[in-house]
Amino acid sequence: MNMMYTDTDRGRPMAKDPAVVKHQGRYYMYYSVPPHLQPEQAATGWGIGIAVSDDLTTWHKVGEVPQEQDCERNGICAPGVILLDGRVHLFYQTYGNGPKDAICHAVSEDALSFRKNASNPVFRPTGGWNNGRAIDADVIAYDDQLWMYFATRDPQGEVQMQGVATAPLASDFGQEAWTQRCEDSILKPELPWEEQCIEAAALVEREGRLYMFYAGAYNNRPQQIGCAVSEDGISWTRLFQEPFLRNGEPGSWNASESGHPFLFRDEDDRTYLFYQGNNDLGKSWYLSMQEIGWREGLPYLMITDYLA
Repeated sequence: MNMMYTDTDRGRPMAKDPAVVKHQGRYYMYYSVPPHLQPEQAATGWGIGIAVSDDLTTWHKVGEVPQEQDCERNGICAPGVILLDGRVHLFYQTYGNGPKDAICHAVSEDALSFRKNASNPVFRPTGGWNNGRAIDADVIAYDDQLWMYFATRDPQGEVQMQGVATAPLASDFGQEAWTQRCEDSILKPELPWEEQCIEAAALVEREGRLYMFYAGAYNNRPQQIGCAVSEDGISWTRLFQEPFLRNGEPGSWNASESGHPFLFRDEDDRTYLFYQGNNDLGKSWYLSMQEIGWREGLPYLMITDYLA
């Protein structure tokens, strides 16, 4: 295993939903942390931790994103991150509001201190195909716009699926900037292993095509990671009928799942798949990473001992 990270500051080993960016020569990872086990400290619910690394393998926590706005009071989590014109843009969800949870935005000059968008939350979906909830944002600059992929649920709140919206790259990414680009889900669960959930889109562009790594099935079912490809960002085709990255064998660190991916592309064009896992049905959570190689338009795991 080449990386293993968790956060114990809130009373148990738990770090979920990784997102990574390189800023001024260092790597920054943003991730979800749970409500504190001490009742008097648990009022703010889920939060977002920040860790730093010089090598993508050894990480040290350096802070948390404060919950400052009214929409954040019940919790924030599931960050997505991108570097644009030297500034770090963080997209994250509110938590604890059911179908009213939505996507927020913040920006930072130093990757540590964030200025929240005054119009937060900046996006939630519309249309009769969903229940109005937006979570698990991931963004990518593509075709002169910022594309935001998000998870939502059907009107009954049972099936998790993917949607997409875009905003001009020159905008402030506030509420008025976003245009929903779909009138139905762009990717919903169909394969047996995906059960009732596709969430946590993780995007990368290669040779003009977009690749989406995604989490299939709800947590610990087990959740596993699949991959799809698109020529236009809206119509998607699965590359594999089976999971690209499976959960581990019984007794391994990720026996309960390998889930919630994030695809980080470094300055040397190497790509790394970050993901979460555990072996106790969610009593703890750890983050890990595997390098991804590419051959004839298909991704593959560079090493095969990720279950060790």
